[in-house]
Amino acid sequence: MDWSKFPQLAADIAALWAKYGFVNYFCGMGRTLVLAIIATVIGCVIGLACGILQTVPHARTDHPAKRFFLGLIRVILRVYIEVFRGTPMILQAVFIYYGLPYFTNNTVRFDNIWTVSILVVSINTGAYMAESVRGGILSVDPGQTEGAKAIGMTHFQTMISVILPQALRNIMPQIGNNFIINIKDTSVMFIIGFTDFFAAHKAVAGATFTYFPSATIEMAGYLTMTLIASFILRLVEKLMDGSDSYELVQSDALTMTAGTYKNPAKGSNFDEHSKEYRDNLEQSLEDRNFNARGDR
Repeated sequence: MDWSKFPQLAADIAALWAKYGFVNYFCGMGRTLVLAIIATVIGCVIGLACGILQTVPHARTDHPAKRFFLGLIRVILRVYIEVFRGTPMILQAVFIYYGLPYFTNNTVRFDNIWTVSILVVSINTGAYMAESVRGGILSVDPGQTEGAKAIGMTHFQTMISVILPQALRNIMPQIGNNFIINIKDTSVMFIIGFTDFFAAHKAVAGATFTYFPSATIEMAGYLTMTLIASFILRLVEKLMDGSDSYELVQSDALTMTAGTYKNPAKGSNFDEHSKEYRDNLEQSLEDRNFNARGDR
């Protein structure tokens, strides 16, 4: 190995960064992050809707129309999930961006590159998130669903108040994983002309013929973005777990505690320690026994 190349690599990287750092690399990183964040949020919404629809219960006793529409929806969702999980995102971008004008004689086409890029990454993310949400819902103990139904909650109420809060915590690592994947996979959008971080590298390398130094900057930039994203997502997971310090309840909150009530006033008719109270109690018991003997 020629170790003398490392100083030369450092010099090339410094020269590229000084000339193209802000105009190309920084702007490209910003576009990559914006696209990844927006597409991940939209993809999570799509996946959440698809995951919930896939777990809607239906029985043979339900109305035939309900069973038909639920079956049709599940078939459509299954086709969507399998197609977008089973094909590369770069080809999905080509088919959507170039395919629609091809089949419609340019009557249907995307004039905004941001719109088509967000659409492609979002529906691709939604296909993966749909299965993650479905798995998260199924991972919740079925007894909780049965308990919610036992107290009269509808399926919608059970999902919103009982199942989804737990399912979202279970799939939070997968959401973060998809966001990190999107940071890297947005690089394929250069095929339709989106100027992200990877497109900035291609432009710089083409202008300066310094492909490897520019690729090194790209590697360090992507690694920095994914490490920061991983740190933030782990922090969010920790916040969702709540505090580790807590105190167990030692007494019933509904029970009257000491000091919140007073004994009957001393000397009153209700004072158990007064002579009058004891005499009245004995007389009452004697009268009760006398009446009982008389009845017999």
